[in-house]
Amino acid sequence: MENAHQLLLRLRDRYSQDELAQAFGVSARTIRRWELGETQPPPYLADAIRQRLLPLGTSAPSSSEAFTFIDLFAGIGGIRRGFEVHGGRCVFTSEWNTWATKTYLANYPQSTHAFAGDITAVDAQDIPDHDVLLAGFPCQPFSIAGVSKKNALGRAHGFADETQGTLFFDVARIIAAKRPRAFLLENVKNLVSHDKGNTFRVICKTLKDQLGYHIHWKVVDGQHFVPQHRQRILIVGFREPTDFSWNDLCLPSPGPLLASILHPEDGTEAPEPPYTEGYRGKVNTKYTLTAHLWQYLQDYAAKHKAAGNGFGYGLVNGGSVTRTLSARYYKDGSEILVSQGKAKRPRRLTPRECARLMGFPDSFQIPVSDTQAYKQFGNSVIVPVMTEMARIIAPRVMAMIRDERQGTHQASLLEACV
Repeated sequence: MENAHQLLLRLRDRYSQDELAQAFGVSARTIRRWELGETQPPPYLADAIRQRLLPLGTSAPSSSEAFTFIDLFAGIGGIRRGFEVHGGRCVFTSEWNTWATKTYLANYPQSTHAFAGDITAVDAQDIPDHDVLLAGFPCQPFSIAGVSKKNALGRAHGFADETQGTLFFDVARIIAAKRPRAFLLENVKNLVSHDKGNTFRVICKTLKDQLGYHIHWKVVDGQHFVPQHRQRILIVGFREPTDFSWNDLCLPSPGPLLASILHPEDGTEAPEPPYTEGYRGKVNTKYTLTAHLWQYLQDYAAKHKAAGNGFGYGLVNGGSVTRTLSARYYKDGSEILVSQGKAKRPRRLTPRECARLMGFPDSFQIPVSDTQAYKQFGNSVIVPVMTEMARIIAPRVMAMIRDERQGTHQASLLEACV
């Protein structure tokens, strides 16, 4: 594999020293010294070049994995994780958020394929061919919370939102250009009812009538797999007719309870600073609500209860299934507060517990602050749901690949006989 110096020299026919300096946050003089070998580039530079400046179509040679996929609006890689379990190989990733990218790269080193930022700036033809397109396209324009916020601010939402709502059309243009055998799109349940159903009708019409795919959709609640009530719409599309059926989806019932993801705090789990500490692995006291915040949340809940509203905090224990973890959890944690008994104020979940609540294994690295971690897990997908989706999608994709190869082989035989 080429080192940083070799990669840097390859770039010089396409980028000036000033452009490279701007890309890597150094001076042009530093770039020149690296090129001349006067100083050695830092270790991270090789990966940075591969992720940001090499042609997007550059990928590793094909391997023995069953099928290839691309990961759009990747977040921290929850959908990817599920499809890798069933033999998929990622050949392209796109994620614009710097902090989510940091977490993604910590868990999926990008030495084998390109990593793009803003998908709207990517030419679809520069994306490698792939069998499956995966996209959890931004849901804020369609979510209940997102619509309420935009209405309050007097801003447009859905497809009228120029910054996020139209990102579905970037998915559509890539599907149109690359014609993958299948796709999986994930979004909030409210997508179905947004704008009196018009938004969802446009999406379905685009996928079916304009792109010619056979689509299937279903709202799935993540509480079958994790102790969290989290309803999300899943849209599956196939280029060719298949025997796909939602009846094949295995949804365990009842699902697990919160005790399965909480730190036991009894010494049976190794401490993981800064989340837990001491030989018993006690949760760090910083996650316990301050007296002021706890009083505020109680007063807020009482006020809305008196007014006949349902607003308030969600107090849970080991026998609970939580509300939906949101990206705003870092603010006060009010939707999921873990009881510590009457004598003690409740606490937030730790980022590790949030990871577990989304179905990520304990081996998943969390290289960011608590605030960023809460945002990332609140925006993520439930990994076991994606794994189950991959389980029923992958065989259909592989059947399409085999049929195509067989057809190509037969055509070659006929040509040879003529």
